[in-house]
This record gives sequence, structure tokens and C-alpha cells, in this order.
Amino acid sequence: MIETTVEQHRDRVSWDQLITVVDDNKEVVIAEARKLVRQARTGIDVVLAAGPSCGAESKRALHELVRVVPDAIRIRLLCTPAMIDEEFVRAQREREQPAEVRVARVPPLQGLIVDGTVALVSAESPTGRRASLIRVPDVIRTLNTLYEGVWRNAVPADGHIAFGDHSRAELARQILGALRAGVTDEVAARELTVSVRTYRRYVAEIMTLLGASSRFQAGVRAAELGLLGSMDPPVP
Repeated sequence: MIETTVEQHRDRVSWDQLITVVDDNKEVVIAEARKLVRQARTGIDVVLAAGPSCGAESKRALHELVRVVPDAIRIRLLCTPAMIDEEFVRAQREREQPAEVRVARVPPLQGLIVDGTVALVSAESPTGRRASLIRVPDVIRTLNTLYEGVWRNAVPADGHIAFGDHSRAELARQILGALRAGVTDEVAARELTVSVRTYRRYVAEIMTLLGASSRFQAGVRAAELGLLGSMDPPVP
């Protein structure tokens, strides 16, 4: 929706420089983002939902940008489960006004909105990834509305679940898959080669981590956090 909105306005108003196509060279985009955040007076809203190939680079760029933002400026970061940066979240605790971080499923997109009046968006289009600097009031209002809608339904980063090492995390995901599929404890335990008692203890631990009061709530919360993915649950 964001890229469609931008495309609809780009040709009509580009003559007035209200939407400026930015050279999609990463260094150029980062430099433009740095200029914008230095101009911020009230708040910065960030979307970080890059593909796997540029995830680490995007995280580094975010660290760099946040360092130049005064503590008085409010920062909100909306990211996908794959883009959660635990180091960044921990670092916010030392800031006078820590950035708020929430997790949601968002299409591959990187961008920021500064003071609710100007945005820099880099998103996929039919011709490839394009970056645009946007100052069109109608487009900015649409972007703000979209951001607020996703933000309200996103999960706070404090609720991001870390199940431990790889083997334990994989076991937790398989159990979540079993809960999603609705298979019985006996069948799930057999598939996972653990006792029913051990399986139920694992389920209880996972529910506690997810802050869920029922198995159904655990499944919903796991889906919100992107923990289920495309894994195959045990088959009865």
C-alpha cells in the first residue's frame, strides 16, 4: 500500500520536488536518512523490514542513525521478527528516552517518517527497489495512518521470545506447531520422542514465556511474533 501510494503521486508532483527519487545506492540513502534525523524536532518513526540479504547492514545503519538523535526525540521502531536486534533493544535502556520497539509482519520495506511531515521510504517496486524522499501532505498522512494502524497491533519487543539455544528453540517451535495443529499430547509427545509428562511441562513453560493463559492464546501470540513460520507440525 505504501509503495502504491507513492507511485500514484510521484509523477504528478515530482516537478515540485515534493517527491524526490533518491539514488538507491545504500550510502546515498543512509546519508539522506542521516540528514533527516538530524532535522527531527519531535519524533521519528522507523520501519525495518529488510530482506535477509541486507538485514545485518540495515541493523548497523539503524545503530548509526540513532546515535545522532538527541535523547529528547521520541523514536518508534517497527520491525519484523527476523529483524529484531536484541543488542539495540538492550542499549535503549541507557537512553533518557528509550526507543519503543514493536514487532509485526511487514513486507520488505525500510523507511522513516520524521516529525510526521517528511518521509524517506525504500521499497520494492515493479522496476526494483526504489527510494523516495516524500513531502506530499496527502501521502504523508497516508503513511502516518498506515504506520499507526500497524503499530497498534504490533507486539512490544519486550514480548519477543528467546527460547534458548538452537536445539531448544527448534523443540519449542515443533511444540507450537503441534498446538497449532491441535494434535493430542500423546501423539505430539510420541512424534517428539519425549514422555507425555515432559511434553506437558514444555507446553507450560512455553505458555509462561508467551504470557498466555491458554494453549489457544499461546498459538495466537506465537503467530503474532512470527514464531510459527512455515514449519511442519507433527502429523497424527
